Amino acid sequence: MRLRSLLFVPGDRPDRMEKALGLDADALILDLEDAVSMEAKPAAREMTATFLRSAKRGPKLFVRINPLGSGLTDDDLEAVLDAKPDAFILPKAEGAASVEALAERAPGIPILPIATETPAAIFELGSYRGVSHLILGLTWGAEDLPAAIGATRSREEDGRYTPPYEMLRTLTLFGAHAAGVEAIETIYPAFRDLDGLAAYARRARQDGFTGMMAIHPAQVPVINAAFTPTVEELAQAQAIVDAFAANPGQGVLNFGGRMIDTPHLKQARRVLGLAEKPSP
Repeated sequence: MRLRSLLFVPGDRPDRMEKALGLDADALILDLEDAVSMEAKPAAREMTATFLRSAKRGPKLFVRINPLGSGLTDDDLEAVLDAKPDAFILPKAEGAASVEALAERAPGIPILPIATETPAAIFELGSYRGVSHLILGLTWGAEDLPAAIGATRSREEDGRYTPPYEMLRTLTLFGAHAAGVEAIETIYPAFRDLDGLAAYARRARQDGFTGMMAIHPAQVPVINAAFTPTVEELAQAQAIVDAFAANPGQGVLNFGGRMIDTPHLKQARRVLGLAEKPSP
């Protein structure tokens, strides 16, 4: 499953859901949590379930349910489970135990945990390796945690994350790769700043993230471009693979005036694999 861009859509806005089907997002996240007021949640559940049953084309359809322990999860699942979403987004996840608890109530549906939204969650990031068969990726966020610990901000004035939250980003990245699942970058909140988004998304891919969440339709093509190998990258990767194929048994090669070895071959194959992954 290719997951470059995952676009949030409010669960009580079927008009926006329908429009989002025409975008090039790899997945839509139909949101029953933060985007929906408490009073609107019952209607949002029904609207989301109806949309899931009627949408027969386009991107994968994920549902962000309310957190375990919120008192709202059972109603979310009762409303949408039979409509068979492609995955559940689990906010405020606290490691493998949270994943297993949701999987018991929603068997057979993959889970994408948001893994850094509570203080306790941080110490469970390594546990997702034990439930890799139940999750399709791991993502993070820096919106809820500052309020939980009394921090005044998570970003510097220039937009960079402060050191504690940069650490969380890094731990999520390695936690995802340790589990062998997709590493999904968090949102870029300044949705009108597409140049800033492009730079942020490029950095995310350079660091090892495989996709990114979006909060506005205009962000989708920018994110897709950042996480899609260019023609030049594909040509370079293919040339590295061909060079090793032409020199079987050699672990180190002279390639264009520089030495390359097994890690370069592995990375080249990864780049080619990104281009080969089919759209949903």
